[in-house]
Amino acid sequence: MISTFDPTVYAGTPTVNVLDNRGLTVREIAFHRANAGDNADIQITHHQYDSRGNRSQSLDPRLYDLMQTDNTVQPNFHWQYDLIGTVLRTISADAGCTVTLRDIETRPVLNINAIGVTQTWQYEDNALPGRLLSISEQSADEKVPRVIERFIWAGHSLAQKNLNLAGQYIRHYDTAGLNQRSSLSLTGTLLSQSLQLLKDDQIPDWCGDNKSVWQSKLENEIYITENTADATGAPLTQIDAKGNKQRLAYNVTGQLEGRWLTLKGQSEQVIIRSLSYSAAGQKIDEEHGNGVVTQYTYEPETQRLIHIITQRTKKHPFKEKLLQDLLYEYDPVGNMVSIFNQAKSAHFWRNQKVVPKNTYSYDSLYQLIQSTGHEMANIGQQNNQMPTPLIPLPSDDKIYTKYIRTYSYDRGNNLTKIQHNAPASRNIYTTEITVSNRSNRAILSQSALTPEDVDAQFDAGGYQLALQKGQDLSWNQRGELQQVTTISRNNSTADKEWYRYSANAMRVLKVNEQQTSNSTQQQRVVYLPGLELRTTKSGTKTTENLQVITIGKAGHAQVRALLWEKINPGDTARDQIRYSYDNLIGSSVLELDAKSRIISREEYYPYGGTAVWAARKQIEADYKTIKYSGKEQDKTGLYYYRYRYYQPWIGRWLSADPAGTVDGLNLYQMVRNNPIRYQDESGTNAHDKAQAAFKEGKKIAINQLKTASSFLKNSKNNESALEIYKIFFGSHQEVDQLPQWKKRIDSVMHGLDKLKTTKHINYQKDKSGSSSTVADLDVEEYKKRSERKNAYVNVYSDALKRVYEDPLLGSEHVAHIAIHELSHGVLHTQDHKYIGVLSHPGSHDLTDLLSILMPPANEQDKTEKQRRATGSRKALENADSFTLSVRYLYYTAQDPNFLLSLRREHQEFSHKRVDRLIVTPPKRTKAQSG
Repeated sequence: MISTFDPTVYAGTPTVNVLDNRGLTVREIAFHRANAGDNADIQITHHQYDSRGNRSQSLDPRLYDLMQTDNTVQPNFHWQYDLIGTVLRTISADAGCTVTLRDIETRPVLNINAIGVTQTWQYEDNALPGRLLSISEQSADEKVPRVIERFIWAGHSLAQKNLNLAGQYIRHYDTAGLNQRSSLSLTGTLLSQSLQLLKDDQIPDWCGDNKSVWQSKLENEIYITENTADATGAPLTQIDAKGNKQRLAYNVTGQLEGRWLTLKGQSEQVIIRSLSYSAAGQKIDEEHGNGVVTQYTYEPETQRLIHIITQRTKKHPFKEKLLQDLLYEYDPVGNMVSIFNQAKSAHFWRNQKVVPKNTYSYDSLYQLIQSTGHEMANIGQQNNQMPTPLIPLPSDDKIYTKYIRTYSYDRGNNLTKIQHNAPASRNIYTTEITVSNRSNRAILSQSALTPEDVDAQFDAGGYQLALQKGQDLSWNQRGELQQVTTISRNNSTADKEWYRYSANAMRVLKVNEQQTSNSTQQQRVVYLPGLELRTTKSGTKTTENLQVITIGKAGHAQVRALLWEKINPGDTARDQIRYSYDNLIGSSVLELDAKSRIISREEYYPYGGTAVWAARKQIEADYKTIKYSGKEQDKTGLYYYRYRYYQPWIGRWLSADPAGTVDGLNLYQMVRNNPIRYQDESGTNAHDKAQAAFKEGKKIAINQLKTASSFLKNSKNNESALEIYKIFFGSHQEVDQLPQWKKRIDSVMHGLDKLKTTKHINYQKDKSGSSSTVADLDVEEYKKRSERKNAYVNVYSDALKRVYEDPLLGSEHVAHIAIHELSHGVLHTQDHKYIGVLSHPGSHDLTDLLSILMPPANEQDKTEKQRRATGSRKALENADSFTLSVRYLYYTAQDPNFLLSLRREHQEFSHKRVDRLIVTPPKRTKAQSG
C-alpha cells in the first residue's frame, strides 16, 4: 500500500518544556504545521506556581492571545491549595468554579459545584472505623438538604461472616434506588446483589431513619444477579435477573479461554469456542459459536495490530467465506494512516474509481486533518439523525461513492470546521462550529451567532443547554444529563427522553416518550448486570418485552442475545444471537447471526456518524443499538459514554470533562482530536489500544497480589507458602514470618489500586545485555498524585514505552514491572544485582533472572552468619525477589502441581550453592471447561 505519511510535515516540530529554577514546567512549546512546506505556528502554553510549587494557573495559546487585547479573559484554570497540597478551589473557564473541603484524614466533607449545589459527607465517629454513612445534597433554591446516598453496614454476626459481609456495606440507597449486597467472596468479588429502582415520580431523598418511608419510594420489583468466582476473584458464572446464565473459563495465566450462554429454559450454547494468545498476551485467533474464526497479525517491531481476517473456514456448514480482511498501516509514532479491506473489490461509480480503503492525514500535533473513504451515494449531510439503511444487503459495493473530509482546529485544540466533499454524488457541505471567546465552549454555528453569544448556551458548570432550537437539555445536580426534549409543542406535551443514574454514574434507566394522536408511546430500558430489559407500551398496553443479554467483549467482537418474552417483531425468531465484529476503536462494523450469516454492515466517519449502513431486514436494523466506539446511540443521536454524552455530528462532548485536565486544558475536545487512534471508555480519558496493555497489566498485577494474599490468609497453605518463602528469602525463615509477608503484599496491592501505571512509572531503554534498569518509580510524583487522586478515572499516559529494540511490553511484563516498581515506593525495596544474566542482549525476560547468591544453610562461622544475615535483609529488600515470590504464590494457588516443579528447579540449582532463585513459570494449560 502507498502510504499517505509525509515526514516533512513533522520536521523541526519538537515539544519543548521550559523549566524554572525549581524544575517546574512554566512553558510548553508546540510547533503546529498542517501541510508540508508551511511555516510552523509556535503555540505556547503558560503555567504559574505558588510558593510551595503547586501549579496555580494554566493558560492555553488561544486564550493567551485573546488576553492580550481583552484583560477580562481568564486563564483556562486557576487552582488554590491547602497546606498539604490538596486542591481547595478550582476555577475553570470551561467547567466553572468548584470548592472542596476535606477533614484531617483528607476525606471530602463539603463540595460546592459550579451550579451552586452543596454536597456534604457524613462519617462514623472517630471511635468507630470512620466509614461513610451518607451524602447530602442541597441546591441554592432548596430549603433543606436531601440525603442522596445512605450506606447501611453489616455487623459481625456469624451469618454475616459466613457470607464475607462483616465490615462491608450491605445496603446502599442512592440516586437510582436500593442496591443490596447479599454475599461476597474472600477476595471481595460480589456474589449476590439486587437492585430495586426508585419509582418514576420519586426523587432520591433518604433522610430520617424510617425505613418504611424509604421503601415506599421504591418499585416492587427486585432484580437479583448471582455470580460465582474463582480464587482470584475472576468471574466463573453469572445468572442475571431473568435467569439467563453465562459461564466463563480461563487458562492458567487468567486469560479468557471460553464462554457459554444458557438462556432460561434452554440448553447451553457456546459463544466463544476458543481463544489463543501470543507470549506477549496478544490474541492470535479466536473462534466463536457461529463457527467464524478471526485471526490477528502484529507487527514484530511494535506489536501493533496490522491485519485482521474474519472468515468462515472450510469446515463450516455454510462453506468457506471471507467476511472481512483488514490491513492496517501506521506512521512511525503509531497513528493509523490507512485501512484497506481486502474482502471487498474496487468499483466505478459515475466514472469515479472507489477503492475499499480509508486514509488519514495528521498535522504536527497529531490531530486528524484529512480522511478519505466511501459512503452511500444518497446519504446527504450528517446530522443527529441516522441515515436510512440499505435494505436488503446490496450484492456488491457499486452504490458507494468516494468522499474526502478535512478538519480545521483553532489554537486551543477546538474542532472548528468539517468540510465534506463527495463530488460524484454532489454531497458537498461544510459544518462550522462557533467557539466562545472566553472558554472552549462551542456549538454548531447558526446565523447571527457570534463567539460572544456562545457561553450563554451553557450553564455555569459548562453543561450545554440545547442540542438545537427546540431541543432543550436538562441536567441534574450532579452534572448528569437528565432529559432531552426531542420535539417541543406549544399547546401539548413534548416528546422527550429522560434518564436515571446510580451513584457511580452508571445509567440504570432510559425512558423515551412520544406523543401520538391517541396515546403516549413509551420505550423503557432498565440496565442491569449483563442484561437490558426493554419494554414498549402504547398507552397502558404493553406491546413488547425484550431481554438483551450483554455477553461482553471477545477480542474485537462483542456478543448480544435478544430474547423476546412477548410479541417478537416480524418473522424474527423468539431469540437471536448477534455477533458484532469491531474495528480498532471498538465500533461495530459487521454483525453476524448464530449461523454466521450477515445481519448488517456499518461504517463510520472518523468522528462518528454513519457513512455506510446496510442490513438484510429493516426490523433487524432497528434493534442495533451499539455502534460507534462500541457505545449505545440514543434516539437523540447522542452517544452515551457513562460520564458524558457525545455529539458525533460536531465531534464534541456535551459537557466539560469531569476528570479535569487528564486530556489537556480543553475539556470538550474528543480523544485529543485523533479519533482513529484513540478511544474513550467512559468519557474521561482518551487511550489507544496499545495502551490497553498497561491497563491490563495493572489488572493482572492486582489479581496476582490479591490471590497471593488470599493464599497466605488460609493457614492450610502455610507449608506450601513457607517453602516458597524460603526459596526467595532464605532457608532459615519460619512460619511466623508469613503474616508479615502478607502485610507487605497487601500494602503493595492497595498502593497499586491507586497507581496510574504510566504516569508514575518511567520505562527506560536498556543499554546492554546486562541486568540494567527497565523502569523506575517516580516516588515523589506518585505520592503527590495519590494525595490528589481523581475520583473518576485512572489516568494512563499516551506514551508507549519500549525496552531496547524488543516489542512493546506485554501485559504480563507490565504487571511484573508495576509490582516491582511500586514495591520501591511502598516497601522501600532496592534493585540488588543478580548473579544471572539475561537470556540474550536487549531482552528483559524477568523470570529467567537468578536471585542473590547465598551460601546454603550448613555450618557457619560468625563472619558467615553475619554475611548471611546481611544477605537475608537484602533478599527481603530485593524488588524482584518480592515480585516473583508473589507471582509464584499466585501460580501455586492456581495449580498445586506448580510447587512440585518449583521444588525440582530448586533442587537442580542446589549444587550451585544458591539459596534463593527465580524459576520459569509453568507452561499454560487448558482451563477446565467445567
